[in-house]
Amino acid sequence: MIEPSLALYGEIFEKVEQHLDELLAATGVRYCLLVDRKGFVLSHKEALWAPRPPALDSVATLVAGNAAATGALANMLGESTFSEQIHQGEKGVLYVESVGDSALLTLIFDSSVPLGRVKVYAKKTITVITGLLKTLQDVPPVSFDQSFSVSASALLDDLLG
Repeated sequence: MIEPSLALYGEIFEKVEQHLDELLAATGVRYCLLVDRKGFVLSHKEALWAPRPPALDSVATLVAGNAAATGALANMLGESTFSEQIHQGEKGVLYVESVGDSALLTLIFDSSVPLGRVKVYAKKTITVITGLLKTLQDVPPVSFDQSFSVSASALLDDLLG
C-alpha cells in the first residue's frame, strides 16, 4: 500500500496550518493544500466564504502526477526543474509551487485575485514551510526495543484478559 512520504504532526503540523491560514487571509485564495509528491494531502485550508471544495484527494493526486510530468519535461529541456505551474481558466486559477523536494503548495482561486500577490505570499510561505519540513527529516526514526514489546504485550494481556 502506498503511504504518504511525509507525516505532519504535533507542533510542526500546527505551524504549517497557521502559515496556510495566514496565506489564505493575505491573498484571498479559496483553497490551499500542501500535497506530497505521491499525491497525498498533508494539510489543507479553505476560506470561510469558499463554496464546497472539489474532491481534494483527487486534486492532490492529479497535481502530483502533473508535477511529475512537468519534471520530466523540464529534464528533457535541460532544466533541473520547473518550480511552479499555473493553470488559468476563465473563472479560476490553479497555482502549484514546489516546497523543497518533498511537497507541493497548491492554491485554487478566482481569476479576479491578483496572481502577483498570490505568488509573493506563496513564496514567503514556502520558505517557512520548507524549513519546517527539513526539521521533520532530521528527526530520528522511532525504534522499539524488546522491553517495549514485552511491556506492550503485558498491558494488552491485562486489558483484554
